[in-house]
Amino acid sequence: MTGRLEGRIAIVTGGSRGIGAAIARAMAAEGARVVITSRKEEGLAQEAEAINRDHRGAVSWRACHVGEVEQIRDLVAWTGVEVGLPSILVNNAGTNPYFGPMLGTPEGAWEKTFDVNLRGPFEATRQVAQGLIKAGAAGSIINISSILGLKASPLQGVYGMTKAAIISMTHTLAMELGGYNIRVNAIAPGLVDTKLASILTSTPDLLKTFTDRTPLGRIGQPDELGAAAVFLASDEARYVTGQTLCVDGGYSIG
Repeated sequence: MTGRLEGRIAIVTGGSRGIGAAIARAMAAEGARVVITSRKEEGLAQEAEAINRDHRGAVSWRACHVGEVEQIRDLVAWTGVEVGLPSILVNNAGTNPYFGPMLGTPEGAWEKTFDVNLRGPFEATRQVAQGLIKAGAAGSIINISSILGLKASPLQGVYGMTKAAIISMTHTLAMELGGYNIRVNAIAPGLVDTKLASILTSTPDLLKTFTDRTPLGRIGQPDELGAAAVFLASDEARYVTGQTLCVDGGYSIG
């Protein structure tokens, strides 16, 4: 631990597993106090306990469905009272309930994908940013997008649309919030070994499609996203805003 985030408070959505849990662990290791959130309390409690074994008292948790605006508002308010003013927000929670041709997307899957992947991150950003502006404090917002938001995403079209919109949101909010010293950046992961990506990682032909096009010849690991998020949240990135950092083994250059 080098203490790059010492004294800062972070909220990480989708923090009970995968990329979110890895980001929470990495930030805790750098001295941040972290609030992790997801829909299910059991997973949150287990992950918080695991991280706190190594970083005592660094992680708190609260259940929150990021597709529900009121729950997001309650989460940010609770964090402010119980932990302190959050100066770091990682919008990581995401869903991809439909895998197939875009025109066949069920209406329910469309609505769920947009609520969780786009509406939720926007509201969380609004709540955290308004608190920082009121306090006159600097902050860092990190949106987890995807390389599928940068190019065509066959069989995952609506998911890709939401991730492209997240990048657009990142650009605009970086412009609007820069004057308040609130930086807004995105991370676009490639294929990472998580439950969300399991339909791809567990299907040999689909997996080979990705690894064959990836210069490093492999999929990513969650901790590699944790390192990227710590950089963007830290003072090392104090002159970085409005950017999309691809952490994809080079896949997006092909």
